[in-house]
Amino acid sequence: MNGNPGKKKPFTPVPAGSPSWIVTFADLMTLLLTFFILLLSFSNLDVEKYRSIAYSMSQAFGVSWSPQSQVVPVIVVAAENTGTESSIIDGNAQGSPETTPPTVTLLRETVEVAKPPSVEQSERRLREEALRQNDDLATNLIGRLEQQVADEIIDVTFDDKGVVISFTERASFSSGSVELREYMKPVLLKVVDELAKCTGDIMVKGHTDDRPMESGRFRSNWDLSAARAVSVVHQLVLDGRLDASRVSAIGLAETQPLVPNNSDENRTRNRRVEVLIENADCNFG
Repeated sequence: MNGNPGKKKPFTPVPAGSPSWIVTFADLMTLLLTFFILLLSFSNLDVEKYRSIAYSMSQAFGVSWSPQSQVVPVIVVAAENTGTESSIIDGNAQGSPETTPPTVTLLRETVEVAKPPSVEQSERRLREEALRQNDDLATNLIGRLEQQVADEIIDVTFDDKGVVISFTERASFSSGSVELREYMKPVLLKVVDELAKCTGDIMVKGHTDDRPMESGRFRSNWDLSAARAVSVVHQLVLDGRLDASRVSAIGLAETQPLVPNNSDENRTRNRRVEVLIENADCNFG
């Protein structure tokens, strides 16, 4: 047996502190934890931020969509002539940079919840309702002025903007005069009968031809057209059935001819007074 059995091995002191490998291990665990936290954060989409981005893009591309809608739009870019599509999120498109400018369309989910009508639908309904109201008013006016319309001294037209009653000069005024013909007064009373059943703005417009004034009473066609419009306004509000605050008089001289002022016949057509009714809301019941 070699050595001295009674002799102990010398004591080797352990270095103070943690072993060196634990530092590398701790760094690795910290990096892994950070990596998984980032993965978790990417998986939770900020819905409000996405709605804000989608709304801004829909406005830029002319698509009607409200951020309050429960249906979140998906904006898709389709590259022309390539047959490829790529989704746009946060304004970045995935696709070939050499493709032609993309065409943007709006796709919606298959199942939609109830949402408010679009601006276009609301405007279309308003136009349709205005057209219906104006149609009813024009029909009633033509019924009351049937003989004058047949004689072509009065014309009644309408669209979704309003109803226009046009009186020729030969029916309403003598040449160069602003005094209403007696024939015209009962006709205007029939007009008042119908307008009294409606709300809305009433504008009376006087028109002349392009010939300069020869009478010393009026400085120009502006004076004559305005004075004729005022004469019609006086007759419309005479019996008090129409609120005077609804009615206005406008002189337009020769600035809005129906036809070119290149013949006596055309000049006769251009000399007229028009009653325009806007925003009509009638109760003919």
